Amino acid sequence: MSGTTGFDYSDMTISEDVVEQAEQCLRSIGAALEKAGCSFADVVRVRYLLPEREDFEQCWPVLRECFGEVRPAATMLVCGLADPRMKIEIEVYARRGSGTGALSLID
Repeated sequence: MSGTTGFDYSDMTISEDVVEQAEQCLRSIGAALEKAGCSFADVVRVRYLLPEREDFEQCWPVLRECFGEVRPAATMLVCGLADPRMKIEIEVYARRGSGTGALSLID
């Protein structure tokens, strides 16, 4: 799943707070994973994209709630995002049914 930002896609609103945006990203990702028959426990790779490096530290406690025990391969990149209101984007790769050997990319 890529391109997940802090927008609440049900009403296309976005908080100005980076932590609230991270929480919204995780809600959107969690819902998509569930629809695909997966959970955060199935995430094998995560990428965090942020325009401001210092914002990552504020987000870490929220991110750790979903990924701390799972410990997927992770990368944090500092880059521009498509909309200046966006303060974080999260991309995940998940493998459905661990131990099956089948790799499923969640879109």
